[in-house]
Amino acid sequence: MQTVETLIEKLHYLPPEVAEDVRRAYFFAEQAHEGQYRRSGDPYIVHPLAVSKILADMHMDAQSLQAALLHDVIEDTHVSKEALTDAFGTTVAELVDGVSKIGAIKFESKAEAQAENFRKMVLAMTKDIRVVLVKLADRLHNLRTLGVLHPQKRRRIALETLEIYAPIALRLGMNNIRCELEDLCFTHMYPMRAARIKKAVKASRGNRKDMVNKIHDAVVKRLERDGLTARVMGREKHLYSIYNKMKTQRKSFNEIMDVYGYRIIVDSVDMCYRVLGAVHNLYKPVPGRFKDYIAIPKANGYQSLHTTLIGMNGVPIEIQIRTEDMEAMANNGIAAHWLYKSDPDPAGGAQNRAKEWLKGLLEMQQRAGNSLEFIENVKIDLFPDEVYVFTPKGDILELPQGATPVDFAYAVHTDVGNGCVAARVDHRLVPLSTPIQSGQTIKIITAPGACPNPAWLSFVTTAKARANIRHFLKTQRRSESVSLGRRLLDKALNAFELNLDIIPAERIQQALQVSGFKQLDDLLEDIGLGNQMAQIAARRLLPQEDASQAAKTKTTPLVIRGAEGMIINLAKCCRPIPGDSVVGHLSSGRGMVIHRDNCKNIATEMKENPEKCLAVEWASDAGGEYAVDLRVQMENERGALAVLASLISQTDANIETINLKEKDAHLSVVSLRISVHDRKHLAKTLRRIRTLKAVTRISRVRN
Repeated sequence: MQTVETLIEKLHYLPPEVAEDVRRAYFFAEQAHEGQYRRSGDPYIVHPLAVSKILADMHMDAQSLQAALLHDVIEDTHVSKEALTDAFGTTVAELVDGVSKIGAIKFESKAEAQAENFRKMVLAMTKDIRVVLVKLADRLHNLRTLGVLHPQKRRRIALETLEIYAPIALRLGMNNIRCELEDLCFTHMYPMRAARIKKAVKASRGNRKDMVNKIHDAVVKRLERDGLTARVMGREKHLYSIYNKMKTQRKSFNEIMDVYGYRIIVDSVDMCYRVLGAVHNLYKPVPGRFKDYIAIPKANGYQSLHTTLIGMNGVPIEIQIRTEDMEAMANNGIAAHWLYKSDPDPAGGAQNRAKEWLKGLLEMQQRAGNSLEFIENVKIDLFPDEVYVFTPKGDILELPQGATPVDFAYAVHTDVGNGCVAARVDHRLVPLSTPIQSGQTIKIITAPGACPNPAWLSFVTTAKARANIRHFLKTQRRSESVSLGRRLLDKALNAFELNLDIIPAERIQQALQVSGFKQLDDLLEDIGLGNQMAQIAARRLLPQEDASQAAKTKTTPLVIRGAEGMIINLAKCCRPIPGDSVVGHLSSGRGMVIHRDNCKNIATEMKENPEKCLAVEWASDAGGEYAVDLRVQMENERGALAVLASLISQTDANIETINLKEKDAHLSVVSLRISVHDRKHLAKTLRRIRTLKAVTRISRVRN
């Protein structure tokens, strides 16, 4: 039976009085969990004790160990957060609260509850990174003892760990914990596959023994000959990485096991490069397979030199060269910070990187609509294969594989992303959707008043860019809906010789209560989006004695400019332009759609839902460019199409699409979409087209 003494023995790295605090936390937890048992039948305290031992092996500080012992106390016993604060201080209580799930709220679905719990943990992590270290140790012990649960539940927990917790361990550089988490998840999700790969690894280990020893001896001899001191050790692949490579790279087990891996540990950075020279002299390196993660560390602070060599009999050899500090950092990641308390701050780089990452998470969580959207964003963020690119000043930025200049712009700053209009990659202008490559220098061109394009969502890869674009579009859509809703409501009130500014605040409050809205902007947004009729809302706002009266004045049409944004849309069926007689149709959830008054679709709507159609007219200063569909019938003459295009461009109209179909041996029909400013501009363009002799007929397409 494991006892608290087995834990205290591991705490030789802490002062004796601090170890006593850990002992006190153990007895507190033991008392709180009295009478509780795990599914395996063991007393519950066995689990917190095992979790704190995992952290003690990582040489974590006393507060983390206390939090590990107490991590289920708030969630599973009657002890409150306040009681913990009194007994162990605010820091430990906050750590325990950060790891605890949200119990009181009832959620629609299991997924939503998980997402909300994860969101809570992220917020606690941003205050204190140790929350996630306790959570990872908790998850690791749970997976070690998952065998007693129902297979379906085992698979669910394993999948969640693979999707979220293993990538977080990787992101924080904690390789040992990540490998064990992945192997345990693999065993629980695919027991048969795991058993077969395990058996095959065992068999191949025996067959490879001679070759492993030969290469090891050759490397050691060469280093001794060159007077270089280093530790050389063979590197085992873990089960999940073998399975993953077989699956993603479509390789057989033998192809993966044919590669021999070694790690060379030295005492200084300078020695790393000298050892690299020695092994490159011993065996030929494979071109393009050398990576220097010492000069450019990975996002999680991992540093090492990687090289692939072709050894005796043509076998591939993968070698990693690093210092003792880098080795500790690679295995324990951010936890290595607590490993070397005597050092000024060897893992400071990793600490800062983790803080930057957490800052990004916090920003994403503020901009995400709900916890499910947030967790999706985090998943995107947790699976990067990095590319390293340079800013114009020479700073290195790291982005996931397939990232575009828009992702780069948002990585620099949210405002740069929002104002981005173009990008130069290595001084050449490129489309914003171009994937960027490692080593490129990227310059973003911004413009005042520019805003994100919804089409960007189809190609951005980083969660930060996606969250910021969505947030901007949501905010913009809301402000446009509120503005249109106000205009529609004022127009409806005009019919009763009133407007929104002169209606008393208490009357507005009453109307909001009846409609079920908290504030006026919510009601205006609902009207602007077409979910509610302005006339009904206007009647609710009328003074009691006027509520039954009919509209007194003739309603004036709503004036539109065509540049209102996302909430006033021009119908694709009839493509209205300034100067056309138009009618507005309130479409639920979309806002207002503008049609020409002779459009067949609007005629149907006027018959079926007259209350949703309203009179609108173009503003005299309506600007911008508007698409118009034309059908031109012309004789088949050589070069006629080129002349037609030239005539259109002479009138400052722009051709967006052009399509030619032969009607018969003599005639062809050209379908064109051109952009014009207004009806006068269109008339001028049509007159110019008619001057072409080959044109027999021209018409503007409707429906």
